[in-house]
Amino acid sequence: MIEIFNALMRSLNNLQDRGIWLRLAGPAVVALVVWLALAFFALDWLVAELMQLPPLTWIVGWGVLWLAKLFAWIGGWLAVFALAYLTAILLAGIFIVPLLVNEIGAREYPDVARMGEDSLVASTANSLFAALGFLVGWIGTMPLWLIPGMGLILPIYWLAWLNRRTFAYDALAAHATKSEWRILFEKHRGKMLLLGIALGLLGHVPFLGLLVPAFAALVYVHYGLEALRRERDGAIVVIEGEVL
Repeated sequence: MIEIFNALMRSLNNLQDRGIWLRLAGPAVVALVVWLALAFFALDWLVAELMQLPPLTWIVGWGVLWLAKLFAWIGGWLAVFALAYLTAILLAGIFIVPLLVNEIGAREYPDVARMGEDSLVASTANSLFAALGFLVGWIGTMPLWLIPGMGLILPIYWLAWLNRRTFAYDALAAHATKSEWRILFEKHRGKMLLLGIALGLLGHVPFLGLLVPAFAALVYVHYGLEALRRERDGAIVVIEGEVL
């Protein structure tokens, strides 16, 4: 747990830098503008399609048409924000992570040598694969949302999976060798998922949640580089005046 706390605290400390805020806002603004524009033309169609699906058809059958329409509009807007979030993650994974790795790595982890392969193609492929897995998992488990409690648990889980799948690899691609990456992932996969859960919860906050993908990129960069530093036995970490 100390690794998660450390990564979050270092990331929050970086928010004092105005340049970091520009990186956080970029993917959010682009994703929101694009999907709001598409929603302007397609939201009515999406709501109509949702009205044809259970459980909304059941509600219509019970004679409560207004409630079915309300749920359809809520579902439509949630879909818009979910797609905007997914777009923001793709943009953050492809464009923001390399910037953060170069900046944060050089400034705060100069002793962690770059021994990996910094490839835009590999980063893009990883982000696209993560997005595809997220969509398949999200859609494939939607029937389970009818089970009480699953409608809350599953969306958070899939966002956590997406955060880890996208950023855990990209944060270390330039610094870790393939063997080091496999070792680190096996050792930290649970904590990386837990970190993704914490960030996924923040991602459910309307509008503000769109800043989370780029912030998640920052947090995973800190987590990954610190984990690699420790794996190479080259770190002394100080937290609140205590040497670990």
